[in-house]
Amino acid sequence: MSPLETILRELILEDGPISLDRYMALALAHPVHGYYRTRDPLGPQGDFVTAPEISQMFGEMIGLWAVEVWRLMGAPAPVRLVELGPGRGTLMADALRAARLAPDFLAALEVDLVEISAPLRERQRAALEKSGVRINWRNSVDETPPGPAIFIANEFFDALPVRHYVFRDGGWRERRVGLDVEGRLCFGLGEIEKAIEARGEEGDILEVGVAAARMMTRIGVRIAAQGGALLAIDYGYEQPARGETLQAMKGHRFVDPLESPGEADLTAHVDFSALARAAKGAGAAAHGPLEQGEFLTRLGLVERAAALAAANEAQRALVEAALERLAGAGGRTDMGRLFKAIAVTRRGAPPPPGFGTARDEA
Repeated sequence: MSPLETILRELILEDGPISLDRYMALALAHPVHGYYRTRDPLGPQGDFVTAPEISQMFGEMIGLWAVEVWRLMGAPAPVRLVELGPGRGTLMADALRAARLAPDFLAALEVDLVEISAPLRERQRAALEKSGVRINWRNSVDETPPGPAIFIANEFFDALPVRHYVFRDGGWRERRVGLDVEGRLCFGLGEIEKAIEARGEEGDILEVGVAAARMMTRIGVRIAAQGGALLAIDYGYEQPARGETLQAMKGHRFVDPLESPGEADLTAHVDFSALARAAKGAGAAAHGPLEQGEFLTRLGLVERAAALAAANEAQRALVEAALERLAGAGGRTDMGRLFKAIAVTRRGAPPPPGFGTARDEA
């Protein structure tokens, strides 16, 4: 039994079953035993691998994207570059290296990393110590100082808690986490939620990204009022769907979401249509989503790969494999189709790079 499981059992015994989103929030961000508080989860020795760890090309494309967005904003100075959940700092390090092509952008820049993990903050500090840019660490988006800001969120929204509602006995009942007769964590159902009017059939599941919508609303309000943009890249779906996508990953394999809370990564697929609605409801404009492969290709990923391969022939096979994984759509591990990108800007602002056609406006 993990330390956090003991705490959860005591909490449930005292107060009764808890909602799924509260369970996820505690499992991931408990101040002492939360998954993201206690470890570096990335890489072969961790639990999963993200795009910045696959190739420098990913972060470079994001860095050049940020430069062009800044120019479309009118080149404000100062401007903040804010990364949500920055991992080991790899994406930001690659982005800032690419941004050296625009010294005026770097001169206007301050970087904010929204990170709650002490181990990851140390990795980020090491990765960025020679960047030449002032780096600030924040515990939440709300701590970021006011002003024009460009937000980057790669595999961030998928880690925000979700709620599940199951259609049972003629109504939608919230899925909750309680204890079985042997005292083990288990799923159960609450009373019928009369406020949910959607039609359903016995056993249908609604997965609602309440935390993701709240986060997008906060960022959208800020962008609408103070200027800036958001780029979010994650795995998910474009239209609302029935069914659950909650999954737990430990040691690069799927495990029971209730097994060893605080020691496995918990995620759910992102509902991009819900993110777009939240952004527009906050007074901002939403662009996309686009499949990651199409988005990166529009930014020049193929040309960058060709240049890297030509500069180092011995690395050609590795570069081509990374290109296929980031932008391909044919294999189980290819991220080009599974992952999608969405951007948020002020209403009336020019479309950001990669989102320049009418059909990309959400």
